[in-house]
Amino acid sequence: MRGAAGWAVRATAAVLTAVALAHTLWHGLAEPGAALAFGTLVAVGELARADGPDTPGEQPAPLGSAGALAYALFGQNAGHPTHHGALETVAVVVAAALAGIVPHVARGRGPALDHLARRVLTVAFAAACFRPLHHPGGLGERFGQGPYLVVLLLLLLVLTALCDAVLAATLARARTGSAYGPLLRDGMHAQLGIGSAVCATGVVMALGTAVAGLWAVPVLGVPLLLTQLSCHRITAIRTTCRETVTSLARATEIAGYTRPGHSRRVAALSCAVGRELGLSERDLTVLEYAALMHDIGQLSLVDPVPGGATAELPAAEARRIAGLGGEVARQAGVPAEVAVVVERQADPYREQPPLARIVRAVNAYDDLAGGGRHPGGALAALEQLRLGTGKEYQPEVVECLARVLARGGRGRVVPVPPG
Repeated sequence: MRGAAGWAVRATAAVLTAVALAHTLWHGLAEPGAALAFGTLVAVGELARADGPDTPGEQPAPLGSAGALAYALFGQNAGHPTHHGALETVAVVVAAALAGIVPHVARGRGPALDHLARRVLTVAFAAACFRPLHHPGGLGERFGQGPYLVVLLLLLLVLTALCDAVLAATLARARTGSAYGPLLRDGMHAQLGIGSAVCATGVVMALGTAVAGLWAVPVLGVPLLLTQLSCHRITAIRTTCRETVTSLARATEIAGYTRPGHSRRVAALSCAVGRELGLSERDLTVLEYAALMHDIGQLSLVDPVPGGATAELPAAEARRIAGLGGEVARQAGVPAEVAVVVERQADPYREQPPLARIVRAVNAYDDLAGGGRHPGGALAALEQLRLGTGKEYQPEVVECLARVLARGGRGRVVPVPPG
């Protein structure tokens, strides 16, 4: 069902794009100058977009999104009414976005098609709602160009932001299988951040061009472009942090303390369980980092644990190793929540924070099932976890783990840095 919803969104966007391009090619552009100005802004925004996969709820190309929204709300040009329709708006935005992503595609880092589908449907929604304001006999003549129009624009922005969040959550659920509620919540939360800047820039740009003409487009687009470049630096910092955590996780494997791939398997399966439980994107990131670093405390041991299987150690020794791992995590500069999960992973589940319960159960499963350590195989290892739900493992986590394993899911793929 969730896959059908994703395909329905993509198919709708594709059909709308084809109709818009055919309509515009047949009838031509109503205002070529305006189409060129806003199209250039959208193309520049896409050219300056962040590389990599799109994250649900986030705006990888805020300048392009703001330019597309401004064109959808473009009602007057220096006091003269405009005449382009919703289909022409979609055609110009799609053509400009495709032109802007060509360099990314050439480098093998093109955006996902879901990004373009969201852009098409969101712009079409905003334009279809706004154009009646300027049609003869429409709402524009009733409310004029005063404060009432601003109120209507703000209401339209709220509806457009909600539309974008719903589309992002629907596509993300089709892609990852995560629960819809947390994805929608993350999308709405993102709209309060960079999304609000995109909406504000779009409406100010539309109102500015109504008075000053098309010269307002590049002037008002510069602040958001600088913000977008700053966001790129933040993304680079996050990438460096992820690579550092992954490298630390590999240190236990290189030193022979854990089996090859153990930390990555635990991280991937923990994230799959976290999504099954409806965790937010932020919690999933903390969970992934903690799962990657959960065995880092073993580096302090003189004699390695056989096979790195901490689940089979006495409780006191497992807690001591977890505490040492928490100290290493703090010194590595990872978020404090990650260190807490690492150092609390060996506690009985009733004393643990929720994320540590996931790491504890998944780590125990991989320790018991991996390497043929459990005579009954993976199914018997899972049954042993069920027997420990009275004290050691949270029952809800174990059942989510069972559902994920039944589907063959392993969660997000954790990147391995070169070398």
